[in-house]
Amino acid sequence: MFRRHKSLASDRRREVFSRGAARSMLKNDLRNFQCLSQLVLSAGPLKAIPVVKHSKTVHFEIEILDAHTRKQICIVDKVVQTSTIHDVKQKFHKACPNWYPSRVGLQLEQGGPFLKDYITVQSIAASSIVTLYFTDLGRQVSWITIFLAEYTGPLLIYLLFYLRIPYIYDMKESSRRLRHPVVHLACFCHCIHYIRYLLETLFVHKVSAGHTPLKNLIKGCAFYWGFTSWIAYYINHPRYTPPSFGNRQVTVSAINFLICEAGNHFINVILAHPNHTGINACCPSPNYNPFTWTFFQVSCPNYTYEIGSWISFTVMTQTLPVGVFTLLMSIQMSLWAQKKHKVYLKKFNSYMHRKSAMIPFIL
Repeated sequence: MFRRHKSLASDRRREVFSRGAARSMLKNDLRNFQCLSQLVLSAGPLKAIPVVKHSKTVHFEIEILDAHTRKQICIVDKVVQTSTIHDVKQKFHKACPNWYPSRVGLQLEQGGPFLKDYITVQSIAASSIVTLYFTDLGRQVSWITIFLAEYTGPLLIYLLFYLRIPYIYDMKESSRRLRHPVVHLACFCHCIHYIRYLLETLFVHKVSAGHTPLKNLIKGCAFYWGFTSWIAYYINHPRYTPPSFGNRQVTVSAINFLICEAGNHFINVILAHPNHTGINACCPSPNYNPFTWTFFQVSCPNYTYEIGSWISFTVMTQTLPVGVFTLLMSIQMSLWAQKKHKVYLKKFNSYMHRKSAMIPFIL
């Protein structure tokens, strides 16, 4: 009896202990569930995981043929649709190191225009295989090199004649004859003109990053350097005769020359920083500066001021070489002005129809 009573008591203790343990475990589970639910509610609504869409990249295969013989030179593969002609030239240079990108000319068809570097492959592709025709453009030089060479030469050449170095003039005659003040003034004006050109080329003008054939550099330097030698030889010659109307002619011409030089500079600054707001966006327009008010009458006042400078220099020095140079420059700049004026008429017809190209009411 005693043993049975003892075993029953132990069974009851175990049952009570197991019930207490179960209750404590249930309480712990409830607490954990409450903590988890609070954490989920504080985190906010669940966001769906975005589905990543894999877009197919279109590749082109470009076949490059010789424009004269139509023979295949190479094939440029794995060209993406956002690539430009410049990128194609770079890959072509890797395949054919003999041709630098600057001397590579690519055409969509034989005899057609050369494709610009900024044109994308996608814009000219009719299928995944594109055929281009290659032409060797020859040795190329940058535009800024051409401008610096054309303007540095006249500056130095004129100073050599002004200093009357030996083997140019007779030294005895040069020492005997005194120079007229207009000779010094002409040297000052000529140097101011080409120094302005050089500074504007470096700091004002937005020179194209493209290239041009080497022959253009030779032609430009031959023109500017040759005429400068002819002009400087006559003005700095010991037997040079001053203008017919004396100091009055020299003074008025010099003042007009400086005014035209200042006007030309202010116009070039406006052309380098066009107005990109308003109805006439990117159309050159005058501002508060009186030198820019010529935009009301002509579309290319920079050429107007340039011709005004050379006409003033011609009257000031009264020499034939300067007159011939001024005439040739006037013809060339009138052609440039008319060409640019036509472009302005197409873009801004309502704004440009009352303007002239270079000379008000005449040209």
